[in-house]
Amino acid sequence: MKKRDYKLFIKDIVDAMEHIEEFAGDMALDELESDEKTSSAVIRKFEVIGEAVKHIPNKVKEEHKDIQWKSMAGMRDRLIHAYFGIDYKLVWAAIKTEIPKLKPKLKKLLSSLEQEKK
Repeated sequence: MKKRDYKLFIKDIVDAMEHIEEFAGDMALDELESDEKTSSAVIRKFEVIGEAVKHIPNKVKEEHKDIQWKSMAGMRDRLIHAYFGIDYKLVWAAIKTEIPKLKPKLKKLLSSLEQEKK
């Protein structure tokens, strides 16, 4: 089986971030906490982000240290292992502050990688 191109994992991250913003971007913290369907979808997308980050080659991560790779993977781990409750303040803060900072950097990286391919 052919190994999946790491650029597709970067695209997965960007897509997941866009879905998170679409699902919960306009919500207040208390709305996110009380909406089981939306919070479950958002948490799942954070899990996708964390898993995808683990497939990005270390060389790419080293070349793009302005992107917080480790914190994206760490968020997934914190959510997956929070068996008895989710820290919604952490999730909400990531939606409101981290995604708006990271998504443009990832889009720029993806665009430059696609240009290199041509």
